[in-house]
Amino acid sequence: MMIIVTMFVLGVVLGFIGAGGSGFIIAVLVTFFDIPIYHALGTAAAVMFLSVLTGSWSHFREGNLILKQGLFIGFFGSVGSYVGTRMTKIIDPEILMYFTVTALVLSGLMIWLKTRLNLEHSAAEEVQLYPLRSSIIGLGNGMISGTFGIGAAPFIQLSLLKWLGYPMFAAAGTTMLVLIPISLAAALGFMQNGFFDSSLFLKVALGTIVGSYIGAKLTKRLPRIILRYGMVVTPVVSAMLLLIHQLD
Repeated sequence: MMIIVTMFVLGVVLGFIGAGGSGFIIAVLVTFFDIPIYHALGTAAAVMFLSVLTGSWSHFREGNLILKQGLFIGFFGSVGSYVGTRMTKIIDPEILMYFTVTALVLSGLMIWLKTRLNLEHSAAEEVQLYPLRSSIIGLGNGMISGTFGIGAAPFIQLSLLKWLGYPMFAAAGTTMLVLIPISLAAALGFMQNGFFDSSLFLKVALGTIVGSYIGAKLTKRLPRIILRYGMVVTPVVSAMLLLIHQLD
């Protein structure tokens, strides 16, 4: 029951900032519930698929996502994600933990840099597809997600803002759409590797799905400063939890 309640709270936060939250879920499972890192990766990827599916629908109804571009990027992301999961099983668990920590810290720093450089575009500007940029963004972020077990939401958000000219609300919502095929491919890859616990999956999924749907409705309703800080703080806190657990 404690896992369900904890994941509900996480789901609200993740739905609000437009993140799949795999990294945050992994950090909580490993740190507070002592779940082995490989099984935490597999469970988090499967749960992330369901949570971003629900969150994307909520963002779609709120008008926060760009459908065609998101699906295009997500397709290439799924390819990169699956390839990444095949690499994960050959990485030592301790090294993998540090890789995941590093990726989470970098993602937080990148979002912070984005807020300092004011990369956001006006919502009135037309968003172009840019096939080459979009495919590279999808493949690269998919590889990060599949290899290190994180959702890569901050990397995707920054890519959408900087290279494709998305406004912030559209970046938050479309990121969830992009994460649907990425997380599905990652979940399948981790299952093939044997890194999946069905009982744990049901507990985590129940909390995060409900929370994510509710959180997505807050994206336009709360002050933008909260959205910005949420994007930065979430991956950094996840990294700190994993690092503390590793050094304990």
